Amino acid sequence: MKKILPILAIFSLLLVSCSDDDPVIDHTPIEPDPITYTSGTANFSNFVSVGNSLTAGLSDAALFIDGQTASFPNMMASNFALVGGGAFNIPFMADNLGGATLGGVPILGNRLFLSFASGSPTPTPVSGTGSTEISNILSGPFNNMGVPQAKSYHLAAPGYGNVAGVALGLANPFFARFASSPIATVIGDAVTQNPTFFSLWIGQQDILGYAAAGGDGEDQTGNFDPTTYGSTDITDPNVFAGVYDGLLQALTANGADGVVANIPDVTTIPYFTTVPHNPLDPTNPDFGPQIPTLNATFAQLNGVFAFLGVPERAIEFSSTAASALVIRDDSLTDLSTQITQTLIGGGLDAPTAGVLGFLYGQARQATADDLIVFPSQTVIAELNEDAFATLQNLGLPPANAGQLAINGITYPMEDKWVLTPPEQQAVATAHAAYNQTIEALVAQYGLAFVDANTFTATFVESGFPLADGSTVTATYGTGGGFSLDGIHPSPRGSALLANLFIESINAKYGSDLPGVNPLDYTGLYIN
Repeated sequence: MKKILPILAIFSLLLVSCSDDDPVIDHTPIEPDPITYTSGTANFSNFVSVGNSLTAGLSDAALFIDGQTASFPNMMASNFALVGGGAFNIPFMADNLGGATLGGVPILGNRLFLSFASGSPTPTPVSGTGSTEISNILSGPFNNMGVPQAKSYHLAAPGYGNVAGVALGLANPFFARFASSPIATVIGDAVTQNPTFFSLWIGQQDILGYAAAGGDGEDQTGNFDPTTYGSTDITDPNVFAGVYDGLLQALTANGADGVVANIPDVTTIPYFTTVPHNPLDPTNPDFGPQIPTLNATFAQLNGVFAFLGVPERAIEFSSTAASALVIRDDSLTDLSTQITQTLIGGGLDAPTAGVLGFLYGQARQATADDLIVFPSQTVIAELNEDAFATLQNLGLPPANAGQLAINGITYPMEDKWVLTPPEQQAVATAHAAYNQTIEALVAQYGLAFVDANTFTATFVESGFPLADGSTVTATYGTGGGFSLDGIHPSPRGSALLANLFIESINAKYGSDLPGVNPLDYTGLYIN
């Protein structure tokens, strides 16, 4: 005890000393100061976004609530709210199906999802009937003025939102739902809101309609009257320039700042790069066993091609490798008459020779330079019912007509399924002219500029790495950047676009907006 007591006494003194002299430590966590963002010289209090389907939030081939919520302008608006931005009103569809009716009659299809019913993933419309009725007019105004299917000149066209014109093809069903009046214009409804800040992304549809239809439209360069254009035509670059200047004049008339994007090269997106030019697989039991017969059948025609000096048009299928589709190329000299006459001279009966001349006068096999459009996968190697009927009308028995009416094998794929090099050149020429106009006008009006063309090229070539180590790419179905229609971005792709716009805005106006996290958004809707 004598040895322990002094130690206890000393220990007691230490305790008393600590409790009397040392400050009390507060272990309550210290909250960090909230981050304050600034708007720079821009005023984001009333943001209006003008454009087409990319702006509206269309994805998976339809417009639906979740896609509209995940549109890049809505993501931008969430950033603007950090620095005084106001509400961002969207003309929402009635459900997440995407389909719509006019007077109860379906006119717009449902969105796509990946179905595994056939054993392999296939983009398939969601079942059910959409509850969006086009004639039920919404009460605006709306900050998201993105109108799917709109070309540049449509934004300034009175009556583009007239419900009475929808069934006649004279008005847009999406705009008809929220136009302020039957004679309203998209740009008029946008500027009436007196925006303090705007985004404008328009012009893609001016070439995409033509490209997506396999060039089965007209290049209207030189025609300055857009009222004569069809939905699959290329807009004249001078018409585009005049309309675009007018749009920017209207949007900046009251001093609004804004951000403007140029147009991507549409031919590089999955819609044009997913279906190969040579999808005919010799291991396919429905095709492979037919190859010897097919090659023997085409041998006589190939001899005619050689005789006429065009051996490159020969049609032959491989038994060891994937074979190219047989396509119709409207840029080729039509040799229908010469083929018919040569075959008759070789002893073939005139009716059969006439049919072969009719079928293969502008035929060849596809090459890697041809772009096969995405929807073609549903018709390749299938019986072409229209061709079947036509060939019977030309006098062929049903059995023979059926043999010569197989898409891409015996019946050349029609122009609407293939974008050939000359058609690609028409798209490229208009694309370059449009982007030159956009960049010049952006500089003239002193606006922020988004290089969506370079962004898309990077997307296609390498993709964009994310914080979790993954990479968002343009690969169809698995890349996470594009939706199932192969044209429009997925929510995660829209997030990358929103950040691209925000970066340009920060650089131009001195703001420090943070952008959004792409990982907060899905790369593919899963049903």
